[in-house]
Amino acid sequence: MEHSFEEYVTARGQGLLRFAFVLSGDHHLAEDIVQEVLARLHIRWHRLEHIEQPDAYVRRAIVREYLGSRRRRASREIVLADPVKFAAEPDLSNEHAARDETWRLLAQLPRPQRAVLVLRFYEDLPDATIAEILGCTQVTVRVRASRGLARLRDLTSSHALTSLAARGNR
Repeated sequence: MEHSFEEYVTARGQGLLRFAFVLSGDHHLAEDIVQEVLARLHIRWHRLEHIEQPDAYVRRAIVREYLGSRRRRASREIVLADPVKFAAEPDLSNEHAARDETWRLLAQLPRPQRAVLVLRFYEDLPDATIAEILGCTQVTVRVRASRGLARLRDLTSSHALTSLAARGNR
């Protein structure tokens, strides 16, 4: 199936942007990543237009751009801005708080662990596909996922203890 570059971007652009946003946690960085990847792919699109499913290739390029991004934060700021609203339903305050907490916790993970968790739980990809996208073994994917989840559990439990202690000092 042949797709023109414009048709592909029109059909998949928002999905790619959402994927990059979940991966990076920063809307502006997500836009930069997708723009950079699409700019590079536009030049080589004639080689990719015959691929039945170019999504895997493009997702891999987005992950690599995110992991190798030269645009590192100078400070240790954590983005807590609301993600782009994709649903028409209004969010409740508890959902906003949980979402903000999730972004805060994910931002504290090393980029490779975060990439594995996003690919596994947001994109719902199997370990073999994640390993292919990241250019590593399935064992490495499982180790990064395990360590990332363990770190999230540690961060969650330490945050809960800090919150309890703060409430007790009031």
